[in-house]
Amino acid sequence: MESSLQDGFGRHIDYLRMSVTDRCDFRCVYCMAEDMTFLPRQQVLGLEELYRLAALFVRNGVKKIRLTGGEPLVRKGIIGLCEQIAVLPGLRELVMTTNGSQLSKMAQPLANAGVKRLNISLDSLRVERFRAITRTGELTQVLSGINAASTAGFERIKLNTVVMQGRNADEVVELVDYAVNRGLDISFIEEMPLGEVGRSRGESFCSSDWVREQIAERYSLVDSAEQSGGPARYVRLKDFPDSRIGFISPHSHNFCSTCNRVRLTVEGRLLLCLGHENSIDLRALLRRYPETDTPLLNAINAGLASKPLRHEFSVGGEVQVLRFMNASGG
Repeated sequence: MESSLQDGFGRHIDYLRMSVTDRCDFRCVYCMAEDMTFLPRQQVLGLEELYRLAALFVRNGVKKIRLTGGEPLVRKGIIGLCEQIAVLPGLRELVMTTNGSQLSKMAQPLANAGVKRLNISLDSLRVERFRAITRTGELTQVLSGINAASTAGFERIKLNTVVMQGRNADEVVELVDYAVNRGLDISFIEEMPLGEVGRSRGESFCSSDWVREQIAERYSLVDSAEQSGGPARYVRLKDFPDSRIGFISPHSHNFCSTCNRVRLTVEGRLLLCLGHENSIDLRALLRRYPETDTPLLNAINAGLASKPLRHEFSVGGEVQVLRFMNASGG
């Protein structure tokens, strides 16, 4: 009989964000430092270990799994892993967050493997600015990937934009135009203080309320109670019914009271809250108990009992969590 994971505040956990790699072909300024050191192979969970944990969580009530990175599509064997996870009994949907760089060749195989929805990062529509934000990314490559994904048969595609003053805040409406003209969703994300990236984040902070005001100058917005299983708050556009605009606001509109998720890093640490350092080492238990999942489930339940009530991000720009976003699972 299926059990249900629950934290100490009675919140049910039915959403797992699972990192399959800490590596990425981009070096986005809000995610990591320019010169990164990645995990050695022996510290990274194997594909069989990732599948074992996915199956364990689904057996215990998780309905949604999001595969993240780093960039998940640089992980060798990712399509096969998707095929295995997608057919787990009880899983409602397998989704993925990607930077889009590999989608020209991998969008259709992903859709065929059972991935239902994609979130694709797109922080600028200007070639030089896109390169400055990603440090290594090619905008034309990502736009080609978005086009490939749009024809591959996914149930929904959403663009993700981290909004930063002085970098891309003046493109908010242009990015909405791009999304709605293609029938895509787009979410705007307040930058989170994860890792020392070599600059003050407070200087670039953009609130979701400010972003909404910019969009409302061009589009008629209608509040929506829709949920995608994550933290985004959505609005609809009166004249573009196929698209939704989302706002993910860890600073200005705290969403912790309804938190339903945990994150698994690729080194097997279960992060109970994105805004805290506390975690559970599942890799050691995976390798110590290859034949039974009982010790793993006991550790997960014990950890959830101490899951924090909320994160404590401030707008001031100070780094509050030392790990980089690529090490946190997207």
